[in-house]
Amino acid sequence: MTAHKKLIKWLGVFIALYLIATFLIVPNVAPIFGREKIKETEFLKAHSIFYKLANRNYVRPELNKTLAQIASEFGQQHNGMKMVYLDANFPFIDKFPLLPHLSHNDGKKIDVSLIYENPNGQLTNRKPSVSGYGVYESPKPKEYNQTTVCKKEGYWQYDFPKYLTLGKINKDIQFSENGTRNLVDLILKQHTIGKMFIEPHLKTRLHLANEKIRFHGCQAV
Repeated sequence: MTAHKKLIKWLGVFIALYLIATFLIVPNVAPIFGREKIKETEFLKAHSIFYKLANRNYVRPELNKTLAQIASEFGQQHNGMKMVYLDANFPFIDKFPLLPHLSHNDGKKIDVSLIYENPNGQLTNRKPSVSGYGVYESPKPKEYNQTTVCKKEGYWQYDFPKYLTLGKINKDIQFSENGTRNLVDLILKQHTIGKMFIEPHLKTRLHLANEKIRFHGCQAV
């Protein structure tokens, strides 16, 4: 057997074992560590299968229930719109870092996509980047620009995810203020949610004043 064929064979074996572990073994072991795989529904889904293949879709049971509740209410209010999630947590071990995040290490954190709309103002499940990250709703000319402030203070990594888009898509869609504010309100009304991070200029633009809304700090990305 040639070296090339051996490589293909072992690569195939690795992929098969990885998929078995990811979809059959890990979900049954994670509860030992107090976490479970996010239960997707007709209203709740991952932005990409990558997050599931990479085992970045685990949360604590109470957060899992809360996500399902928020997504269900949002979908019912907006004709089947989905709440789309990105990075959550790994299935095992508190304090184990889920890079590039600083805080996704306890089963209690999850990134949720902003809501967008088509040119006709209709809400859409489409997103502006392949990965779900890196395409920002930037500050308007008179809005506070946290990115500029943080980078001037030496936090060069603050907008680093702009390199992680894997490609920009759906360039015809735009940020939906009403849709995003509605989703935020549904999130904040859940008593199990302790805090939510959002850029300061969006907090101002969306007229959000809930004490649960925090700034994540310049050390974040």
